Amino acid sequence: MRISTSFLFDLDGTLVDSVYQHVLAWKEALDEEGIELSVWRIHRKIGMSGGLFTHQLLRETGGDMSVERVERLRHAHARAYKRLHAKVRPLPGAQALLAALTESGTPWAIATSGRMETAAVNLEALGVDPSQSVVVTRDDVKYAKPDPDLFVAAAHRLNVSIEHAVVVGDSIWDMLAARRCRALGVGLLSGGYGQEELERAGALRVYEDPHDLLEHLDEIAARP
Repeated sequence: MRISTSFLFDLDGTLVDSVYQHVLAWKEALDEEGIELSVWRIHRKIGMSGGLFTHQLLRETGGDMSVERVERLRHAHARAYKRLHAKVRPLPGAQALLAALTESGTPWAIATSGRMETAAVNLEALGVDPSQSVVVTRDDVKYAKPDPDLFVAAAHRLNVSIEHAVVVGDSIWDMLAARRCRALGVGLLSGGYGQEELERAGALRVYEDPHDLLEHLDEIAARP
């Protein structure tokens, strides 16, 4: 049966198991700049845009936030992440979930805070061709999460109402962005955030991973 809604997915930690590769890549980039920061603090920022991420980290550490330094960090992160790409895998049920939505005629899109230079690695692992599917990256919008621009742009490209869309993400930044555009937020535990954190940020439902969401689609998607 056709599901009468649309789905807007985050990418890292939501459809692909890549959060910790990003954490390690940022750690390497920060080490290159002589910035000491615990890995757990880096993890708490994953899901933001790279620019906002580096500005927050540098502010926390009291470092210089020059444009040049932010750009060096971003490029160093991208280089390190590409070296780790061989370990990136789709999360359980991710490909089956997208296939089920496609088969039912349900519109879906991917909206990621990453730029295409790193998102391309994840899309390849997921088997999603950005020329054939709607994919919105940080390159396409002025502001990234927790601002809602990525999800709003994805809904626009699908030609669907953002208020009737389901935003699926693994971080509090996804849930905050969903609230700001009045979409329904659904959280996944596969990125490392806890259920209570996601619910406090606005998640109406929380599932373990894409497979668990696929098994419970009827809880969040109306069927005509």
